[in-house]
Amino acid sequence: MLKDAVQEEIIADFEMFEDADDKLQYLIDMAEECREIDPRHKTEQYLIEGCQSRVWIDAELKDGRVYFATDADALIVKGIAGLLTRALGGRTPQEILSTELYFIDRIGIRSYLSPTRANGLGEMLQQMRRYAVAFAAQMEK
Repeated sequence: MLKDAVQEEIIADFEMFEDADDKLQYLIDMAEECREIDPRHKTEQYLIEGCQSRVWIDAELKDGRVYFATDADALIVKGIAGLLTRALGGRTPQEILSTELYFIDRIGIRSYLSPTRANGLGEMLQQMRRYAVAFAAQMEK
């Protein structure tokens, strides 16, 4: 597996913390760094299905790269969305589709999530990939 610089940074950030509570606090702190979704887009259209919390994800294609904006009504979930945005944002649609997100398992975040929150993580990732598919098709036109 190829190493990914952004994912390696995320892993290094989380390795600074030994305690699970510290990792969760860092995740909550990450929520503050999220590029927030336009309030007009906090609608059902942008809402992620299958999440315990309400999570919205939007994306835009600029200069051939995808940039995500997110929001959530729970800080931990917003932090997770922020991590996904950090890992996938600013990449081309094809890069997003071909990137294997290994950092999620390496930082052990799933072990701190309830099954419904873990399901929500997968749903957020799938929505980001759906945006990438749509933008890739748009670029081919």
